[in-house]
Amino acid sequence: MAFNNLSILEALDIADTQWYHDKSILVTGMGFFTAAYNLFCLANVSKLLDRLYYPEHVKGQPGRLPIDINNAIQGVALVGPLLGQLVFGWLGDKLGKIRITSL
Repeated sequence: MAFNNLSILEALDIADTQWYHDKSILVTGMGFFTAAYNLFCLANVSKLLDRLYYPEHVKGQPGRLPIDINNAIQGVALVGPLLGQLVFGWLGDKLGKIRITSL
C-alpha cells in the first residue's frame, strides 16, 4: 500500500504542467484574493456603518458602533467563511468536485 502511494506521488512530480494546473492555480488565487479582500474591507465597512447608523451630534465627532454590534459583525465575517469551507468541503467530498462546481 505504501509503495503504491509513493509511485502515485512520483508520477505527479514528474508530470508536465498542463492547462488544468494553470487553471487550478488561477481559481485558487482568485478565491484567496476574494476572501482576503472581504476581511480587508471589514474595517472600512465598519467605519461607514458607524457614521451612517450611529451618528454623533457633536460637531466633528464621527459616530461609533456599539461594541456588541461591532463584535457581532466581525464574528460573522470570520465564522461565515469557516462554516462555508466546512460545508462545501464536505459536499465536495460526498457528491464530487465536478458536480459541486457545476451547481
